[in-house]
Amino acid sequence: MRETVEALSAFTRRYADRWQAETGFAPASEALLGVPSPCVLRSSDEAVYWQAQPLARPGTLANVERALEIQLRDEIHAFYASQYAGDMDATFNDQALTLLQVWSEEDFIRLQENLIGHLVTQKRLKLSPTLFIGTTDSDMTMVSLCNLTGNVVLEEFGTSRRPVLAPDLPTFLAQLQPVVG
Repeated sequence: MRETVEALSAFTRRYADRWQAETGFAPASEALLGVPSPCVLRSSDEAVYWQAQPLARPGTLANVERALEIQLRDEIHAFYASQYAGDMDATFNDQALTLLQVWSEEDFIRLQENLIGHLVTQKRLKLSPTLFIGTTDSDMTMVSLCNLTGNVVLEEFGTSRRPVLAPDLPTFLAQLQPVVG
């Protein structure tokens, strides 16, 4: 669990450093403008500038576990419940993606509801459980953590097609390259 938190923190620092180097500013988001968060540094007319903030008390995805009577991997708890941050654009090898993050307590609740919906759909389709951690340019493809193996996979929604991107979440995060966009 600690490895995941450290790898996520390291990527977040690389991401913020890249934004600072390329723009002279902290990371910015147009989509999150006007949405309250402990991450907000300042806002302009077009964007909110943010800085990742550790959760005062790390949370868990226990609500997801209870709802589906499933035990989730420690890595996914660490990934979603250790910091507040904006979503971060990146590449993994040649794959462009947006690494999903929790913006606020309200966002954390919404995330859990979305994870429950995702897992219910997989159960109905008799697919092994995955937990999404990133989006791609395609509405049908996402980056996910396999709850059985711990592999990070490129998941085609609703299918069993899941090529492995990395053997585990810390390795995946260490190999991500931040993209300013």
